[in-house]
Amino acid sequence: MRFLTFGFVGIGLIGGSVAKALRKEYPGCKIIVYNRSAESRVMALKDGTANVAVGSVDETFHECDYIFLCTPVERNVEYLKTLKEIVKEDCIITDVGSVKGNIHEAVKALGIEQQFIGGHPMAGSEKTSYEHSSEHLLENAYYAVTPGDGVPEERVQEFIEIITGIGAIPIHLSYQEHDRVVAAISHLPHIIASCLVNLVKHNDSPQEYMKTIAAGGFKDITRIASSSPEMWEQICMTNTENIVDMIQLYVDDLLSVKSELEKKNGKAIYDMISESRDYRDNLDDHSNSIIQKSYNVYCDIIDESGAIATIATILATNGVSIKNIGIIHNREFEEGVLKIAFYDELSADKAVEQLERHRYKVFKRK
Repeated sequence: MRFLTFGFVGIGLIGGSVAKALRKEYPGCKIIVYNRSAESRVMALKDGTANVAVGSVDETFHECDYIFLCTPVERNVEYLKTLKEIVKEDCIITDVGSVKGNIHEAVKALGIEQQFIGGHPMAGSEKTSYEHSSEHLLENAYYAVTPGDGVPEERVQEFIEIITGIGAIPIHLSYQEHDRVVAAISHLPHIIASCLVNLVKHNDSPQEYMKTIAAGGFKDITRIASSSPEMWEQICMTNTENIVDMIQLYVDDLLSVKSELEKKNGKAIYDMISESRDYRDNLDDHSNSIIQKSYNVYCDIIDESGAIATIATILATNGVSIKNIGIIHNREFEEGVLKIAFYDELSADKAVEQLERHRYKVFKRK
């Protein structure tokens, strides 16, 4: 595999990260990239990730052993039609889309099932361009692998070996099961977050007390509502059936809770909260999640001039980068006056260590 040729159609955050990881693990491989933005193509050449960068998906890709489609889910299908006329017979085409059903159906219609292995790395970030891609982004992240019918087993195993080689954890499943899973753990939560935000917006008073007081827990559970509307429109339009099914199950649960509340059945509410708490506390904690994790530290401080600046100086002096910082005005569910957000868990842990050393009372949310 050291001398395979990999092609990339799209080198944003995910495509760029996969390409960089391949370059690191298989330095002798050849990487050909296409991206609509010339800036990203130039960057990939300059940093040594790409051997060849082209301005269109053309015959250059004929020599590829693997081609990664890393554009939005609906656009990937369009590139399939172009690649069908270009790729060599034993080339494997794969993708990194968060919905698999639509592209597998397109592959069937084009008659290239034996050359397609669906893929979905369960990793991401709020930053989307090549400049934010990293050779480490996929490390210890689950990577769904959904082979098409007729793909030689040895090629599936080779692909799994490649994914393992770049540090990801492959999960081999059908594309139907994949789309059902992500509808529950990713797509529905985004819709719920958006609905909750709009619930507050549409039912607030003219004085906007809801908006003023909303903080802490509310902002945390609705954070993903800040995602790209264009991307989520595509996801919802391509995984509609599964999302609708999960919405109905969720609505049924809500109606059940509503009924128990109306009956003043405290035991039922207690049991529901207890069950969900126990299940959530046993979820595996993966830093590269399909829904990007936040790393927050809460600190008790005296609200006086220079207090925040002092903490920022302590962290900066010790090489800890802060993502965001601010006073928590609604502390109904929070411990600490000051909320500090970090880019990764290592930074959060280092911040806790330094602040405790300076005798601050610090809380880190799990």
